[in-house]
Amino acid sequence: MYKAPLEDYQFLFERIIEFDALMNEIGNNEVNQELADAVLEEAGRLAGDVLAPLNHSGDISGAKRLEDGQVITPDGFRDAYAAMGRGGWTAMEAAADFGGQNLPMTLTTAVNELWQSANMAFALCHLLTQGQIYALQKSASPQLQQTYIPPMVDGRWTGTMNLTEPQAGTDLAGIKSRAIPNGDHYLISGQKIYITYGEHDMAENIVHLVLARTSDAPDGIKGISVFIVPKFLPDAAGNFTKPNDLRCLSIEKKLGIKGSPTAVMQYGEAGGAVGYLVGEENQGIDIMFGMMNHARIAVGLQGLAISERAYQQARAYARDRVQGVPFDRKKGDAIVHHPDILRLLGGMKSEIEAMRALMMVGAAAMDKARYAHAGDKHELDARAGLLIPVIKGWMTERAQQITSDALQIHGGMGFIEETGAAQHYRDARILPIYEGTTAIQANDLVFRKTIRDNGTAVTALFDEINRDMSALEHHQNNAIVSAAKAVLAANDTARKTVAQIIASANSPRRPAAAATNYLMLLGTLCGGWLMARAGASAADAIAAGETGMVGNDDFMTTKITTMQIYITHHLPKLFALARTIADGDAPVLAMQPDWL
Repeated sequence: MYKAPLEDYQFLFERIIEFDALMNEIGNNEVNQELADAVLEEAGRLAGDVLAPLNHSGDISGAKRLEDGQVITPDGFRDAYAAMGRGGWTAMEAAADFGGQNLPMTLTTAVNELWQSANMAFALCHLLTQGQIYALQKSASPQLQQTYIPPMVDGRWTGTMNLTEPQAGTDLAGIKSRAIPNGDHYLISGQKIYITYGEHDMAENIVHLVLARTSDAPDGIKGISVFIVPKFLPDAAGNFTKPNDLRCLSIEKKLGIKGSPTAVMQYGEAGGAVGYLVGEENQGIDIMFGMMNHARIAVGLQGLAISERAYQQARAYARDRVQGVPFDRKKGDAIVHHPDILRLLGGMKSEIEAMRALMMVGAAAMDKARYAHAGDKHELDARAGLLIPVIKGWMTERAQQITSDALQIHGGMGFIEETGAAQHYRDARILPIYEGTTAIQANDLVFRKTIRDNGTAVTALFDEINRDMSALEHHQNNAIVSAAKAVLAANDTARKTVAQIIASANSPRRPAAAATNYLMLLGTLCGGWLMARAGASAADAIAAGETGMVGNDDFMTTKITTMQIYITHHLPKLFALARTIADGDAPVLAMQPDWL
C-alpha cells in the first residue's frame, strides 16, 4: 500500500533546494541529483516491499519480553534490519573512516522519510543508532570511535540514548545514576526509563549512551557526564560476548509504536556496569544535546512520514469506497468525489508537501552549517538552530490533525483496527512528546533562538521570505501573484508578532505563554513561503512546456493547486495565532491554578 513520494523529492531536489548546487557549495561533488534519485528509488523499493508489510502485523503482535529478560521483536523485524545492513543503508551518514558513506544529511533525511513512513516502529532503531554514531563521531576518543562505530555502521550493533529516570524526565538536573571510576573505565549504577530499543534481538550488541554523575560532580545539569555502556563486553579473545551488568526490567505497554520495545533498563545490580567516558567529565549535557538535535529533526521527519502514510491509506480508501451519490456525480462513484472528502484530502496533501519542503530546507541548512567556512558559520548555525524546533514542533503537532483526518475519511471503519488507519493515529501521538515536548521546543525557539539574539536569526528568515515573495509579485501567473501577496502579508504579521514577543522579554511568563503559538505561527509561515516557491517553479515549468515529473503528466498543475489550497486553507491560521499571541497571554496568566 505504501509508495515512496519519489516525484515530490525529485521536484524538491531540482527546483527548491537545488541539490547539485548545494553539493558543490559543501564540497561534496561526488554526490549529485542523478545519484540521489537512484538512491531514493532503491530505498523506496525496500520501504515498500520489505518494511511496509511488517507495519500492521508488528503493531498487532508487538515486542515481547521473555522471563529471562530477553526481548523479541515482531516477526520479520530482525531479517529486515539485517537486510538494511547488507544493503549499506545503515552506513549512509557515517564518515568514511568508519566504513560509512558520508552522504549529506539532505539525502539521508529523504531516505529516512521512506523508512519512517513504511514502518515507524521498526525505523526507530535505525534513528537512534544513527544519532549515536553522530554523537560518537563528534565527541568520543579515537579508540572508542574505532571500537563502537564500525559495527553500528555495518548494522551488526545498534545504539540507544539513556537520559530519563523515574524522577528526572524533562528536568535532567534530577538524574541520580552514578559513575564510579575503576581503572580505565567507570562502574555505572542506576535505572533508566523510556529507552527505545533498549533490549531486542535485532543486533549482536547494543551500545547504550548513559547519562550519569561521577562522585565529585557538581549539582544540577553541570555535573552530568555521558558513558558508553555496551550490552556485551569483550572476552579474553576480544570478542564481545561477555554480558555487562545491565538488564531490561520490563518493556512498556503503549498507545502506539507497539513494535518498538521501550525498555526500563537497570544498571549495576551486581557491582556496576562497565562504562567508558565519552568526552570529559561533566560534559554530558552538551554531548547529548548534540545527539538530541539530530534526533529532534529526525522526529520532526517522523511527523511528516506518518502523515504521508496516513494520507496514502486514506486516499486509497476514498478512491474505492462507495457511499451515497456525490453532488453532480453519478451513482456508484467513490467518496473521493464528495466535496468534503476533497477538502480533507487536498488539505492533507498540501500540508504534507509544505512539511516536506521545510524538512528539506532544514536538512540543507544543517549541511551548509556543517561544512561552512569560518566567516559564514555563525549565521548558518543560527538558521539551522532556528529551524530545528520549528520542524520538530510544527510537523509533529500537525501530524495529529492529519492522521485524525485520515481516520475520519474511513468513517466507522477508521475506528476499527483492521483497517490500519487507527494505528497511524495512535503511532503519531508520541511524536510531540518524545525528544522534547512541543512546549520544550517552543521555549527553545522563543527564549534561546529569538529573544537571546534580539530576533536576529528570525529576522534574517523574514528578510529572505520577503525577497523571495517580492520577486514573485510580478509573476505572469495570477495564482502565483496572489500567493506571494498572501505570504508577504503573513510575513509582515509575523515580524510584528516577534517584535511584541521581544518587547515582553522582561516578563518571561508572557513569552512562555505565547511560545507554542509562536512556534506554530512560524511553521505555518514557512509552509506558505515554500509552497509559493514550489507553485511558482511549477508554473514556470508549465510555461516552458514541462508539465510532468517522473511520468506524471499532471504533476506541475497539481503543484499549483496544492499551493492554492495551502494559501487559502492553512496560511490564514497564522493571523489567528498572531492575534492570540498579542492578546491571549494576559488571560492565561490571570488564571489561578486553584480555579482549574
